[in-house]
Amino acid sequence: MSSQATASPLFLGLDLSTQQLKAVLIKEDATIVHENSVHFSNDLSHFNTTNGTYHGPGEGEVTSPVAMWLEAIDLLFERMRKEGVSFSDIRAISGAGQQHGSVYWSTKAESLLSNLDPTKSLTEQLSPDAFSLDKSPIWQDHSTEEDCARLEKEIGGPQALADLSGSRAYERFTGSQISKIRRLKPEVYEATSKISLVSSFIASVFLGTFAPIEVSDASGMNLTNILTGKWDDRLLDICGGPELRSKLGPEPVLGGVNLGKVSSWWVKRWGLDPECIVAPFVGDNPATVMSLSSPGDAVLSLGTSTTFLLSVPPSDIAPKRFTTSHLLAHPTSSNGHIVMLCYKNGALARENVRDKYADKHWTKFNELVQATPAGCAGYLALYFPLPEIIPPGVQGEHCFSYNVADPAKDAPKSIDDVPPNVHCRAILESQFLSIRSRIAAILPPNAPHLRRLVISGGSSANPVIRQIAADIFDMNVYVSTTKEAAGMGGALLAKYAWWKTKNPQGTFEDMTGGEAVGNSRVAEPKKEQSQVYDSLVPVYTACEEAVVANSASG
Repeated sequence: MSSQATASPLFLGLDLSTQQLKAVLIKEDATIVHENSVHFSNDLSHFNTTNGTYHGPGEGEVTSPVAMWLEAIDLLFERMRKEGVSFSDIRAISGAGQQHGSVYWSTKAESLLSNLDPTKSLTEQLSPDAFSLDKSPIWQDHSTEEDCARLEKEIGGPQALADLSGSRAYERFTGSQISKIRRLKPEVYEATSKISLVSSFIASVFLGTFAPIEVSDASGMNLTNILTGKWDDRLLDICGGPELRSKLGPEPVLGGVNLGKVSSWWVKRWGLDPECIVAPFVGDNPATVMSLSSPGDAVLSLGTSTTFLLSVPPSDIAPKRFTTSHLLAHPTSSNGHIVMLCYKNGALARENVRDKYADKHWTKFNELVQATPAGCAGYLALYFPLPEIIPPGVQGEHCFSYNVADPAKDAPKSIDDVPPNVHCRAILESQFLSIRSRIAAILPPNAPHLRRLVISGGSSANPVIRQIAADIFDMNVYVSTTKEAAGMGGALLAKYAWWKTKNPQGTFEDMTGGEAVGNSRVAEPKKEQSQVYDSLVPVYTACEEAVVANSASG
């Protein structure tokens, strides 16, 4: 890439995920002009991580070395320079970090950050002295059960905590991680001057001073009031005592705001423009929402697990909170929210059915789906090869029959099995009906019909799965050409911070025109099929309630 080719403004989005650090560089029209990455296990193998992580020493402990992340930033910029990126044309930087992970800065950190020597790397100047803890707990950690139980008990139970913070207590959430460090390593906690999320850690490195935590990422900590977006004193006190507020810094900020300019180290070492804006980095899920959708759209990731993200338009009535879902703040809308549903049984469950009933072939699987009518002619089945998250703890295969002529007339009946040719369609219907039933419960009454469903992940390439999704959700289905959605979301938020200097009252949707980048429509709902599924939502709910009740008694 020559500097002549990039004389127009450029915007850099970084994505620090579990396994790699990725860069997406875009022009003002959101065209990607450069991509790069550093893979932790391959490129930084001397850290001896497994896919970027350490497991142990304690049971359930999963961490990543902070020095590895710093070295990845150094290496990424070296690679970008070698490939001709014109750093001086970058007008703003933002990005995404893996959600929930936390970084613990030492009392020396502020001075070290603000006095970086441009002849030396980040790694040699900041590690280990800038950190009170050299390994950061990340989202895969599940060692804080005791802290979660205490948090829920003191707030009044899981539902009370979900109502207050947007989620019940989860072992990966940052509040419980902080609580555990304070409980087991009080000397580390006392030596910690500031606590960052992974997202605000990277922003701090660019600013040369501590960056505030962004509001959507803060809402994945069990430490904020989900309706105000501000730190909640009761939650702070339970997890970190009276000193936690000062360790976290100011109230969370919206994404896309101007935090300041890059520090002089970036100007002198890499040639960045001294006027280059640093915008808040956000969590990877909110960044994905920003790149793939607009308010009123949903994103359905059909990977090993299934993740559903819904950008809820601002409303006077807040979405309902449940113990099986997450409500996050929206990065750029002060009264908007993102609903997140996470399922463990995604592609694995579909592949199990394919292997058992469709000769291990997707072609045969699709033929069986298309040969079975919507609603499976009065059968419904739920498939949980792994213990599920939604609904929690259930496992196994559960089959039902219902009155196909009038689904509301009789309660569904538990049966031993459904006909073999029904399973392939039944698993798609039950997985999608589970999501659809929860959307209806979460959204405010009289909420407008959702606009678009953007699907991603391995199964999103299957045209039959696309069509069933369109029919069950009664939405047009789109796929995105954006492969690095979180990095692209970061690049767009960087552009937004720059754009707002000239359009201070403008919204993110004003900038984008309300359209996500690179989406193409691949399926439209068939109304007669969608009407069948309208009637099946209460049937599905009744079947799931029966499975949960049976699991609890058994």
